[in-house]
Amino acid sequence: MAERTPRLEGKVAIVTGAGSSSEGIGNGKAASILFAREGAKVLLVDFQEDRARETLQMIQEEGGVASTLQGDMTKLEDCQRMADTAMERYGRVDILDNNVGIAGGGTVLEVSEEDWDRVMTVNLKSMMLASKATIPHMIASGGGGSIINITSIAGLRANSMAPYSTSKAGIVGLTFSMAADHAGDNIRVNAIAPGLVYTPMVAPHISDDLRQYRANAAPLKSEGTGWDIGYAALFLASEEARWITGICLPVDAGLIVVHPGTFSPMTQQTRY
Repeated sequence: MAERTPRLEGKVAIVTGAGSSSEGIGNGKAASILFAREGAKVLLVDFQEDRARETLQMIQEEGGVASTLQGDMTKLEDCQRMADTAMERYGRVDILDNNVGIAGGGTVLEVSEEDWDRVMTVNLKSMMLASKATIPHMIASGGGGSIINITSIAGLRANSMAPYSTSKAGIVGLTFSMAADHAGDNIRVNAIAPGLVYTPMVAPHISDDLRQYRANAAPLKSEGTGWDIGYAALFLASEEARWITGICLPVDAGLIVVHPGTFSPMTQQTRY
């Protein structure tokens, strides 16, 4: 049997939020490692560059090609610098994985205006700005591209974290609009909606009991990790998904189709 060609051979990928907030594998780190394993050159972007350097070390230990960049994706000038850096270092941009995000709790009665604006800016505006800066380079390369926006099942159903849920629903709408707007440029735009995955961002906020409760909440009754989200991103970035655009793919062990309540990923609170 002939040796398999790496799925992203010759491609250049940008991953925002490429580091993890603490020890372990988050969604952005997993996607970055998998992209590099499959032959992509990866620009690892993070607000805290030391986190991206941890991802870089893991990629280099496996023989992959990557580099880091500090950037604040809520600022257009940083997003433009990110896209320009990818062009300068690697000559093209084919993949953008928009992975930046923060939590934000409370109902509309409880959340402050300042916190509401911060969650919307970090979770939603950042993806618009990163895409705004990157799409022209995808078009210029002549081959189109793939943009993957990381949302959440909290954006597809009721959730007890109103700011977070609203921002994630906005990502779904942004994904659909971008998919329609840029199909003519051969740029595919899709979203991934993680379920109750166990990542470094979540770990400090949950007990062992809650972790088990989350794992048992969905039909598959198993715990998801950043690798599950990373493999979904790898598929959507690859030519295997060449005919897929404008979708929101839940990766959630089936939780979204069965759970009757409004579940907060950071607490044991369930509302019916």
